[in-house]
Amino acid sequence: MTRIAILGAGSWGTGLAVLLGSHGHAVRLWGRDAQALAAMRRDRENTRYLPGISLPAGVEPEADLARAVADAEQVWLVVPSQGLRAFLCDLQPCLPAGVGLVSASKGLERGTGKRLSEMVGEQLGLSHPFAVFSGPTFAREVAQGLPGAATVACVDECFAHEVAGVAHGPTFRAYTTSDVIGVELGGALKNVLAIAAGVADGFHFGANTRAALITRGLAEMMRLGDALGARRETFMGLAGLGDLVLTATDDQSRNRRFGLALAQGLSVEAALRQIGQAVEGLQAAAEGWRLAQREGVDMPIIEAVNRVAFEGLSPRVAVTGLLSREPRAETA
Repeated sequence: MTRIAILGAGSWGTGLAVLLGSHGHAVRLWGRDAQALAAMRRDRENTRYLPGISLPAGVEPEADLARAVADAEQVWLVVPSQGLRAFLCDLQPCLPAGVGLVSASKGLERGTGKRLSEMVGEQLGLSHPFAVFSGPTFAREVAQGLPGAATVACVDECFAHEVAGVAHGPTFRAYTTSDVIGVELGGALKNVLAIAAGVADGFHFGANTRAALITRGLAEMMRLGDALGARRETFMGLAGLGDLVLTATDDQSRNRRFGLALAQGLSVEAALRQIGQAVEGLQAAAEGWRLAQREGVDMPIIEAVNRVAFEGLSPRVAVTGLLSREPRAETA
């Protein structure tokens, strides 16, 4: 049994708590809403984010951050990426020395394009083992115990296996890699491409278009990964192609649903209201395009989503622009 603190009680944090709790680990699930946490303790269910899913006996909802992490052996960070740096400032005073950290969120920092591992290193230093947990994982399916898999990225092979060990179970496989950069880029950029796929499907462009968009989007991810020091094979794995296919093709994806709403004529603001939760691909589009410009990398799909989101470009005009690009070698 491992003592684990999961920080973030939304759908994904709750899904992870159910997964790890079902493996026999002692899990404290922290969230900001004390009333919601009290209801979860009473009902043994997160009725807002994962209704109908029971919390295992080993999962303890906890509204006090210091108590949540007090004796933890692993601390899993599942707060939205745009609030992570400020949250780390709150977390630092109560974080046990040397405790292992696991990032299970996805995104890039607003204004800097920094990956989550970079933020953690800057705010908390390098004295904590750090891993990234990512892959094609919808929270409800994980919590339901349906078969699934994810990747644990960490430069420390021993800690990677510790994290994989708590996640690995009868219905869930956890693989390891040392390519933190590739896993984080894949997790952030696939959300942007899922928005684009939602737009294409909202216009009823068909399966051929969807497959082409996913494939060319993957090529864009690889090009940026090359520039930033990631390994190409990472993007062909669970945290790259696997997560991209999941979020680009299934309506459980908030980012895909956001793209569908844009194609229906909703404004960005109205589409966000309709989704009612964070759409991480929006900010990732801006920061992904910022990184592409900085590194001199051609990323036309990421650019198009950024222009639709932040420059008022019509989604249909964006599609027309992509289709009118000059022919080129596929592997260029």
